[in-house]
Amino acid sequence: MVRAGLRMVIETEPDMTVVGEAGDGAEAVALARRVRPDVVLMDIAMPRQDGLSATSTLLAGPHPPRIIVLTTFDTDENLYRALRAGASGFLLKVSSPEHLIAAIRVVAGGEALLDPAVTTRVISAFTAQPGPRPPTEIPALTPREAEVLRLVARGMSNAEIAAALVVGEATVKTHVARVLMKLGLRDRVQAVVFAYESGLIRAGFPDSGT
Repeated sequence: MVRAGLRMVIETEPDMTVVGEAGDGAEAVALARRVRPDVVLMDIAMPRQDGLSATSTLLAGPHPPRIIVLTTFDTDENLYRALRAGASGFLLKVSSPEHLIAAIRVVAGGEALLDPAVTTRVISAFTAQPGPRPPTEIPALTPREAEVLRLVARGMSNAEIAAALVVGEATVKTHVARVLMKLGLRDRVQAVVFAYESGLIRAGFPDSGT
């Protein structure tokens, strides 16, 4: 029933097509490898292979799709596991159809997102854990690139970062692209995880190096 509802919502969009459906994680992996979708909507609780394991498997293989984790389970543990697995988005099943469609477009375009209802939870999850000693610098990054990474980790958009640093938005996009390339990260979600796990930034504390 859930898959039927998702199909109805998605296929009302002229630029989207549902190329397949799967009932469990193992089937999803096999199907995605065969039809090579641009975006996968992945549930967490599924038989045989859960969605987070299936996400890791797909992203470790050739031609990985962009993956949005779509779930009713909004616990910190599942959010953090989804991010670590490499998901580009995390949406609750109570999200509106409009929000879902917008999320698919954002992720298909190479960006990443978190449901507003759970964005603060990722911050709380890192706050609750003792973090590593903040590094004085990240050798791969210039001081300005490290500053941009801190602001990305604070959840700021490119436009907000541009305003904060008094530079053009195109300049910010260039800095973000260089940060991702130098650190071997796929998208902004992975950049946020890196910033917190490295100790570059810690929720509730002044940014390192500022």
